[in-house]
Amino acid sequence: MPTIRDAEEADLPRILEIMNHAVAYTTAVWSTAPMTLESREIWMRERKARGFPVLVAEHDGSVIGFASYGDFRPLDGFRHTVEHSVYVHHEARSRGIGRGLLTALIAHAEAAGFHVMIGALDGGNAASVALHKWAGFEEAGLVRETGRKFDRWLDMLLMRKQLSGPGLG
Repeated sequence: MPTIRDAEEADLPRILEIMNHAVAYTTAVWSTAPMTLESREIWMRERKARGFPVLVAEHDGSVIGFASYGDFRPLDGFRHTVEHSVYVHHEARSRGIGRGLLTALIAHAEAAGFHVMIGALDGGNAASVALHKWAGFEEAGLVRETGRKFDRWLDMLLMRKQLSGPGLG
């Protein structure tokens, strides 16, 4: 079973590899342009500066997945809600890596006192939908034909989990 830990700068090339595979071959991320190492460095630095986690799953010395959460929307009315992402290396899928990463993210968000966690998924990604249902997320809405990739329209499924963190005090 992999170890889940905080990401380090040395993990960024592998995170980039996982991310760019998703860009090139999947609808898990709705970008068509490969990301750069510099953009991932900025992303990690900004996440960590805000106290948001960047986690990796490591097995036999190799990063096989990563996950993070951040602001749901940039307005202060949404400050108690976070949006997450989980990516697993294409050769390590269907082994529980996503479950472990998502479980760790939820625990972190609860401990940080967040109220709701959102996932914005490709509505046609049955594996991602199943993972989120397993973790207690509920469908919150389907926004049809929101994105376009691989010459087809994609539906965005919003999934929501009520967190049991300390609350708003």
